[in-house]
Amino acid sequence: MSLVVLGLNHRTAPIEVRERIVFDAARLPEALASLRALPGLQEALIVSTCNRTEIYAAGSAGTGPLADWLAASSAGGCTLADCLYRIEEADAVRHVFAVASGLDSLILGEPQILGQLKDAYRAAQQAGAAGPLLNRLFQTTFSVAKQVRSETAIGASAVSVASAGIQLARRIFSGFESHTALLVGAGDMIELAARHLHSQKIGRMIIANRSHNRAQRIAEGLQASAILLDALDAHLSQADLVICSTARPGHVISLESVQAALEARRHRPMFMLDLAVPRDIDPRVGGLEDVYLYTIDDLRQVVDENVKARQEEATAARHIIDEAVRQFMSGLKVLEAVPAIRELRGQAEAARAQTLEQARRMLAAGHEPEEVLEYLASTLTNRLLHAPSAALRDAAQSGDATLAEAAARLFRAGRDPQ
Repeated sequence: MSLVVLGLNHRTAPIEVRERIVFDAARLPEALASLRALPGLQEALIVSTCNRTEIYAAGSAGTGPLADWLAASSAGGCTLADCLYRIEEADAVRHVFAVASGLDSLILGEPQILGQLKDAYRAAQQAGAAGPLLNRLFQTTFSVAKQVRSETAIGASAVSVASAGIQLARRIFSGFESHTALLVGAGDMIELAARHLHSQKIGRMIIANRSHNRAQRIAEGLQASAILLDALDAHLSQADLVICSTARPGHVISLESVQAALEARRHRPMFMLDLAVPRDIDPRVGGLEDVYLYTIDDLRQVVDENVKARQEEATAARHIIDEAVRQFMSGLKVLEAVPAIRELRGQAEAARAQTLEQARRMLAAGHEPEEVLEYLASTLTNRLLHAPSAALRDAAQSGDATLAEAAARLFRAGRDPQ
């Protein structure tokens, strides 16, 4: 059973492509069931975040059917094939270890991806799509990521996507004390952004979400107010900073809403950061005067500044990952031998039971114990060695030296030390 990763990320695909192929929590169960139906596919897991969509598959399906399935699941697949990467076996293991450790993230060392991988694994388990190989892979992945975090400083003062966005906002506003921030959504990204803004003494903060309880949960302790999404337009004109990250299809903030807000603000500038994929803010908003609209792809400059400070720790992390990959692949080879070992032991147990029953009947019939012991030993030996002896003879006749060499190593390893 082979392991393959097929996907795209922030390096291989622009946001216009990434937003066409997103699997939110509601869509995942159906997507996993559809994926599992592919011929030869035994296990599957889908990771879908704002920066990557990846399929982890185990079986014999190959990458062609996976790519076709992904294209069929996207909203138009004309350029999708050019953005996909395919990674197999040990390289696939190394890839997921690196992803979980934050080495493949937009922000080097960011910790959010580990939680997103855990969510993806939980969804695959609940859908019955994760089997022995993916279970072993992702349980090991979480352990390796923990080791990287504890043995390197890759996560020290970690800069998240949210904090990078706020760092970008500081280029527009010299200080936040007299400004109002409107945060749309209630997930991890918005919660992080809210905490960063609070720590930088934002003057006022509003959390908007379709669930008032979820918005209120984030607002508590941050001196923020919570509103429903239905009230978004009424509060938009009050916002100097707008940060969006929802999982909703379609645009949450329209061009018309922003135009109306600007009129009400008398065209005081607005900083708008769209961290969602698909995008929450109509891209045409970026063409308005007095609006500074950025998407997650615009954070690259801030990211590049962060990367330089983390390369040394990333090198140490990769050494940990390389050793973990070696151990994982070695463990897989042992697992591959388990069915053969189980069958061998089963055959040996059947021969033992049959021979022992015959020996008991001989004792009951009055045969001498010495005779019965001799029969037991010789018959069991012959039965255990008959199949491998016949296989070795056939191998010798056909010129198959590999089997003979393997048997020689096996019997040498099984000798009792002198």
